[in-house]
Amino acid sequence: MKKVLVVEDDADLRQLFRTALSFEGYDVIQASNGLDALRQLDGSDIDCVVLDLGLPLVSGRVVLEDVAAQARTRDVPVVIVVTGQPGPYDHLAPAACVLTKPVTPDRLVDTVRRCLAARSSTEGVSSTDTPGRGIPSHSATPR
Repeated sequence: MKKVLVVEDDADLRQLFRTALSFEGYDVIQASNGLDALRQLDGSDIDCVVLDLGLPLVSGRVVLEDVAAQARTRDVPVVIVVTGQPGPYDHLAPAACVLTKPVTPDRLVDTVRRCLAARSSTEGVSSTDTPGRGIPSHSATPR
């Protein structure tokens, strides 16, 4: 069973993410702030991180930098959750995927599944998804 760390300060959204991912068979652990996320990453074997950037105590960007810097976690795919319009997210590398709020449970599960599959195939996310570094941008709003 793949273990996913959900890092989100909004309790309702964190619960929604946990429920959706648990329903799909993922083992979900949670953190409500960046400091808790760093502790979880240090003490658990995580297969994927769903990371809000706007976190209290320690920002999501710091957590992302720490994931990339540590030998133990640098290959862990990170799904970045951002507020606002989709756009170029090259500066967020090594994030595997970017989701723009509002995020539906189906979009979350699909993105986590694809990011884990891309990581396990060692091919990464296709650069045809988004120009730049191959970091797809997904919006939950209809197109």
